[in-house]
Amino acid sequence: MSGLFAAAGLPAHAAGQSTVTVKSTRDPVDKSYRKMIRGMERFERERAFAPNASLRFQLLPRLPNVDMRGITLRVAGDTVSVPVPVDENNFFVLPRNAQALQEDAAVLASRKTASMTWRARIETPGVPAGMRRLGDLRLECRVGKEAGLVSNSSPLFGWISDALDSPEGVCTSPDGNYLFFAERPIFAVTLRAGERSETLPFSMLYAGGDQTPDMLPFCDCQVLLDRTYYVPLWDASWPDDTLVEFTYMIDPPAEVTP
Repeated sequence: MSGLFAAAGLPAHAAGQSTVTVKSTRDPVDKSYRKMIRGMERFERERAFAPNASLRFQLLPRLPNVDMRGITLRVAGDTVSVPVPVDENNFFVLPRNAQALQEDAAVLASRKTASMTWRARIETPGVPAGMRRLGDLRLECRVGKEAGLVSNSSPLFGWISDALDSPEGVCTSPDGNYLFFAERPIFAVTLRAGERSETLPFSMLYAGGDQTPDMLPFCDCQVLLDRTYYVPLWDASWPDDTLVEFTYMIDPPAEVTP
């Protein structure tokens, strides 16, 4: 490893980090730390979509038997290992680490990467409960694609082509179809901007409503199909402050007053 630092013109103890040997084999489908940092940088560059928002990342189940409780996460390079705290809802904030960037580290979870899907979560304070803000979702798409979080990987998804598989192609085209996930199974999604409102068609719910058994194993939506939706990110007639309102299939449990 000293040769790597020498090639960069740095001493082996550069960046003020203690050197350790990381005894792990990185899965080629684990998330790239460099790409996720690029996603964070894109969030900072394009804050105009959501000037007051914060960025986190979230882990969501992709397979029916994955246990999402107690997941641990770390950034692992050749000589560096940085733990990443994950909260009870599997949200996390990715720390910046110069040595991990230099070593092209991976972001490793304590579950098989293919058993989960990863998403950026951008939230502006003050958005009413049960709603999202369209500008936040527009920026989520850009950050998520830049960070390499989407796991769809089959030619069965005809809309994922080389021309579309980029933040610009996916997030600014009606053919891009970036999937979002609601908190609970949804019955309907409605856009509201001032006096204007529009309920989204069925084709924008449930991953388009056309998933077949052959397609589902390749889709982030595999076990969350009834929570998925698209929104018209590309339609400039809907301003960034448009509210995205959800009608859920089941209301949340009522709070019990002692």
